[in-house]
Amino acid sequence: MMGSDKKSVLIIGGGLAGLTAAKRLTDKGFQVRVIEKRDIYGGKVSSWKDSEGDWIESGTHCFFGAYDVLYDLMKEIKTYHAVQWKDHKLTYTLAGGERFTFSTWDLPSPLHLLPAIVKNGYFTYGEMAAFSKSLIPLALQKNLYPPTQDHLTFVEWAEEKKFGKRLLEKMFRPMALALKFIPPEEISAKIILDVTETFYRVPDSSCMGFLKGAPQEYLHQPLIDHSASKGAEFRNRVAVDELLFDGREIKGVQLRNGEILTADYYLSALPIHNLVKVLPVSMKRKDLFFAGLQNLEGVPVISVQIWYDREIAPDDNVLFSPDGVIPVYANLARTTPEYRSLRGEPFSGKSRFEFCVAPARDLMGLSKEEIVRQVDMSVRNCYPETSQGASILKSTVVKIPSSVYAPVPNMERFRPTQRTPVKNFFIAGGFSQQLYYDSMGGAVMSANLASQEIMKAAGMEE
Repeated sequence: MMGSDKKSVLIIGGGLAGLTAAKRLTDKGFQVRVIEKRDIYGGKVSSWKDSEGDWIESGTHCFFGAYDVLYDLMKEIKTYHAVQWKDHKLTYTLAGGERFTFSTWDLPSPLHLLPAIVKNGYFTYGEMAAFSKSLIPLALQKNLYPPTQDHLTFVEWAEEKKFGKRLLEKMFRPMALALKFIPPEEISAKIILDVTETFYRVPDSSCMGFLKGAPQEYLHQPLIDHSASKGAEFRNRVAVDELLFDGREIKGVQLRNGEILTADYYLSALPIHNLVKVLPVSMKRKDLFFAGLQNLEGVPVISVQIWYDREIAPDDNVLFSPDGVIPVYANLARTTPEYRSLRGEPFSGKSRFEFCVAPARDLMGLSKEEIVRQVDMSVRNCYPETSQGASILKSTVVKIPSSVYAPVPNMERFRPTQRTPVKNFFIAGGFSQQLYYDSMGGAVMSANLASQEIMKAAGMEE
């Protein structure tokens, strides 16, 4: 049991949601303990140095302008300066060396999108007119419209609206894969429409940035240092076996090593697939709230880094590709100043790509060499000239069997609120109900909301 007169909170999971909640609650005077199964903190946003001293990340982490809650948090821990904002444009690279760009103007919504419609240089006016027409319900009903389309996949919605296959394949396929790692045939129309509505309504929301270095150095460690300085305790390599539930409330957390940890309040900041594993059968039977969580499943994700011996893509920005297996990627030697190294030596004027490889489901069983070969082939298809004669100096592959939850149709109703029917148990995580889905913004917002609910339960005014 945690001692002292302070109310205690046990946070299970040291990802971005868990670390944010730890800060929020220690700032309010709670006694906080965070337990994390892995060696490292950060969850889906984790980063670590390999044996050769190069930073490896669990994914391609783009910072969308829409994530206000994340930037508020970074300002509090004084690391917002590390976000390097890029030109406000979305560039798509295609097989054969073709490319097109959606640019914006510095004008009020929706005029800021005019260049994307009339100057992208790839889609015809007819295609863009058909697409614009399909968005009329979104323009009229705004954020009330996407929830009405959760029963459809995005492909089904697009076919209803008849805006054309080329737009779907070249623009929206990589967008769906970049957002949630599943293709438009599977993703709920609500997800794409929610994001489109935000981009349409808020001019800077689609602007993207990258950290100037590793998330470990500019997000996770500063959060841990802040909370630890106020008395929070962090334990890694601690795996949970099961929540101990007496029919009314959580009485403790059983660890795999046999230890039992107790607190006044318990906050799960686990990804959905791990949360479901630690919920006792009695909780799932007690309430549909918990039983429904079993309908949410994690999506497999593969992240690949490749260092080439020359500069193949000079773009200092995120890049999308509908062709091959690299729907979203970036040249980190351009976007991320502190990553311009290889094995401890300076690495400039060359390419250090990080790729999100998706859909990953059919690739998870392949060898590292085969995955790198397919990624390399996709790169050479998109850059037939600049990649000629290029050699791979190093490559890494990170496979994550379950990452963000799969937002397929009709799943929205199973996303939990942060407050649960069990009075001392709360949930944070991007899969829970908040504006940003399973993302960095979603992790932070869910932690903010869960922390507020714990404060209410403790009888504290905000």
